[in-house]
Formats: sequence, structure tokens, C-alpha cells
Amino acid sequence: MASVTIKNVTKAFGDNVVLRDFSETFQEGEFVTLLGPSGCGKTTMLRIIAGFEKPTSGEVYINALQVSGGKTFVPPEKRNIGMVFQSYAVWPHMNVYDNVAYPLNIKKIPRAEIRTHVERVLEIVHLSQYAQRLPSQLSGGQQQRVALARALVAEPELLLLDEPLSNLDAKLRESMRFEIKEIQQSLGITVVYVTHDQTEAMAMSDRIILINQGCIQQVGTPADIYNRPANQFVADFLGKVDFAKGVADSAFITLTGTDQRIPYKGDRRGRVDVAVRPERITLSLTEGDLKGTLESQYYLGDVNDCRVRVGQALFRVIAPPETHDRMKNGDTVFLTFREKMVFDDDGSLDEQLTIKT
Repeated sequence: MASVTIKNVTKAFGDNVVLRDFSETFQEGEFVTLLGPSGCGKTTMLRIIAGFEKPTSGEVYINALQVSGGKTFVPPEKRNIGMVFQSYAVWPHMNVYDNVAYPLNIKKIPRAEIRTHVERVLEIVHLSQYAQRLPSQLSGGQQQRVALARALVAEPELLLLDEPLSNLDAKLRESMRFEIKEIQQSLGITVVYVTHDQTEAMAMSDRIILINQGCIQQVGTPADIYNRPANQFVADFLGKVDFAKGVADSAFITLTGTDQRIPYKGDRRGRVDVAVRPERITLSLTEGDLKGTLESQYYLGDVNDCRVRVGQALFRVIAPPETHDRMKNGDTVFLTFREKMVFDDDGSLDEQLTIKT
């Protein structure tokens, strides 16, 4: 296992600054995800950790060893890391066994020792029975496991994963999330994972580092970031959320363009933005804090996915499935926010309020 310490790393390509003063420490055995939209700098940070890019300024340490920064630079092959890319990058002319054994062959490890390592890692990724197959005879998920096994076979202290599941279909992505997490936990290895997929980040991470335009927006556990986002960008990027403008006083927030209001016990006064997640709204045909119009509903089996108009705001509501047969588009319905987030004009979070219903 390895720890990673990043101190004030900035990276620029010409005039384009893609990372700004990035500082963070990843603990031994931790699964950390760098999450953010395309072009935010997350893959660049991963490549700096790997040694494929040099920081413009700042330092990177793996354990206590400085690997980048100033006049110091340790090449990738000396950092004891494994890396899995978005493309599987498996050798098409080699069978599974030879693909996985390749890093050990390069190091001229004795043949018997190579066999022991390869057989062990193939068992870990559930590919022992496919050892003699070519990549063309495997599914996408199996090819990705070959790439993972190849990264693990040399027993690296640190595993770096760059959007490894983005080329898989939805069902395979879901199963591979849990397989990668189980492998990480069983080996106790430190993982730094890059993705723009919030579901992957939520399902797999011990901590998430959410990045936008090269800057860290928030660091925390999935629950921390989901339930207490630091700003509106974080709230909007991680999970589903709707925003409505309003005016706050000492007891209520009145929604803009309506005379309707919701209870409020925070400190903000004046113009605010209210954010609410669809699963935290109660929909009723008879009573609630807000009265709205059902614009659409989508029966998904386990839930009824609704859109309700309240003045200028449109709220998504995840309602029980049985409500689908009780309502039709255009009906008047009532909403109560069980939880909400209130943001000031600067986008910072004021508080989260739980309303008992």
C-alpha cells in the first residue's frame, strides 16, 4: 500500500492552466475518486501522479519519496504503480495468460515465479478458465479484467484507473464497479480512480475529490458531498437536484413569482436559491406546503418519476409507483420538502433543513 501527497500542484499547457494549486493526501488503502466534468483536469492529475506528465509547479510524493517537483522526477516505471486506461490496451495477438504475464517478462522474472503470480491474479479477477483465450474471444468486461490483472500482477503499491468502465454497457459497468471495489478491499491496495460518472464515484469511493475547471470544489465521503454540497456546482453535479429562486425571511421562503412559501429556520434573508433532491419531496393529492400542477409522469416499475410545476419552478419528484394510476397530467398536486438546501447569492450553502411530515 502507498500514500500519495500532492502539494500545491499547478499544471499549464502554454497559456491554458488545467490544474490550479491542487493539494491533497490519499491515505494507504484508500479508494479515492477524482470526479468532475470533461476537461476539469482530473486525468491530468492522474497522469502527474503516474509520471506521464510533469507539474508546472508543486510536488508529488508517493509514501515519503518525492517523485515530481522542482528538479526531482522519478520515471513511471520506477514508481511501483499499476495503471488501467479507458481503452483496454490488451495485446490482440497474445492470449490472456501472456497479456497478464507481460510486465513480469519485461522485468525478467523467473518463469516459475511468473506462473505463480499470473495464476493468482487471474483467480482474483475470475479469469482462470480463460487463460488461453485471445482478447477477441472475450467480452468487453472480460477484456477490462485482463487489463486490471495485468496492472495488478506486479503487486504495485498504488493502482491508478482512468475511466476504465466508460467503454462498457450499463449492465457491465454496474457489475464491474463492485468487482473492482471487492478486489481493492481484498488486496488492501490504494486506488486513485478517475471518472465523470457520479454513480461510479458514489458506489466505489471512500472519498471523492470533486474538481471543476482545475480547482477542487469539495473533498469528502460520498454521503458528505451528496448531503452537504459546498456550493451549487457540487449539488448539481453529484445527484439529481432542482433549484428554485425565492426570498427568505425569519420563518419562510417565498418562491419567486408565486405567493407560495415553505418553512425556513436559517439565517439568510433576502434573495436565495433553494435546492431539493427529487427523492426528498413528498407528493400528495390533498395537502402540502406547495400547490403545483403535474406536467408529466413516467412509470418506471419501482417508482413514478414526476415533473410538477410550481410557478416558475419545475420540480422532479420520485413518488411511489401506485401514484401513477391515481393522477393524470394537469392535475393539481401538493408538495412538501422533507429536506432542502438553501444557498446564498454567492452559491455557498447556508443549511439543510429536515421537515418532519
